[in-house]
Amino acid sequence: MSQDERPQGPGLKWKKRRRGVSVPYWYASATAEGKAALERGYPVKSANLGKLPVSEIGPRCERLQTEVRHWLGNTPRIKPAFDGTFGSLMTIYETDSESTFHALKPGVQQSYRVYIPRLRSQLAEVRIDDCDGTDLKRWFREWRVGDDGKDRLPRACFVLAVLKAALAFGGMRRLKGVGDFKVAIEDLEFPRPKRRTYAPDAAQVIAAREAAHAAGAPERALVYSLIFETTGREFDFIGTWLPMWAPQKSTIHDGNKKWIGPLWSAINENGILRFTPTKTEDSTGVEVIFDLSACPMVQEDLARIKDRSGPLIVNPATRLPYRYPSFNEGWHADFKAAEIPKGVWCRDLRAGGVTEGDQSGASRDDRRKLAGHAKEETTMVYERDMLAAHRRTMAARTSHRKNSA
Repeated sequence: MSQDERPQGPGLKWKKRRRGVSVPYWYASATAEGKAALERGYPVKSANLGKLPVSEIGPRCERLQTEVRHWLGNTPRIKPAFDGTFGSLMTIYETDSESTFHALKPGVQQSYRVYIPRLRSQLAEVRIDDCDGTDLKRWFREWRVGDDGKDRLPRACFVLAVLKAALAFGGMRRLKGVGDFKVAIEDLEFPRPKRRTYAPDAAQVIAAREAAHAAGAPERALVYSLIFETTGREFDFIGTWLPMWAPQKSTIHDGNKKWIGPLWSAINENGILRFTPTKTEDSTGVEVIFDLSACPMVQEDLARIKDRSGPLIVNPATRLPYRYPSFNEGWHADFKAAEIPKGVWCRDLRAGGVTEGDQSGASRDDRRKLAGHAKEETTMVYERDMLAAHRRTMAARTSHRKNSA
């Protein structure tokens, strides 16, 4: 197709592939409205239109641009049109203002936004009413195979979860064909990744902390000791960067992002740290409370940090809270320098702390409370009980370390 024969439409660009074939794409950033929407957090950055009939490319661009315009105008209900395809379903799931997608935590949304465009592209013109469970099983096998030929079962399971979430919303909207497809796949079983068994011990945590200090990143060392000795979660300490449109309030801004997470002020003059874990803030609301004076590793790392204002954990290179890719790169380097076995993740330090508590004889109920798994509403009595549980557990763990040395 010559350039003169190509259809026209807002946001339409033709992307040249390696074999010289040009493929039509719609880009939000190609128009002023789209740029403004992206800056405010609009979720759809682009769409591959290569599988559409030529006559439908221009109208599809118009429709995509209309959705941008509605989103910018804060229309009470954005209800994208459905054409019966999985590609259309994925767009609806991501952009419909009533979609359950918007209720996901920002970090989860970010992960979903990696795979929604891939599903939208892969299944762009595949009609839902033409498919059944055998198709889904075939797709799952394809998702399992990485570009390097290795088995990527965790990725396949995540992609499946994204697709099922979109189907659930499509069923809620009673989109044609979605209900029948959901019935066809409801009894299907797919392989699941084995549960992680890594549980770093105190010696490995000490080695990782020493590596972080050697790299000039004492805050990373503090994260490792906090996770291990409180059994808190990684994101509970490093916090999360959110788009500016997210409802959470924040005074820490950088470009079009804002940060929420623990500040130094969360630790009182007696060394008591309290916060609501990210995993429970929207459900039970259970608050956890720790006595950091009972944590020898944490005390060692705290003593090496002089600036105790603002966010608890910052990137020494920027003095702003870590963006996760930078933190991820940092702990990988620290673990490698500490000669911790390949395959151990930073989040496994939490399992290591729980395991050490078990080995030291700390009660199961105390360990449950420290891990934030309680079902009771937070009360003053419960807070005192949790603080006592942390002190008892750390006393047992510290004694266990000394006896094991």
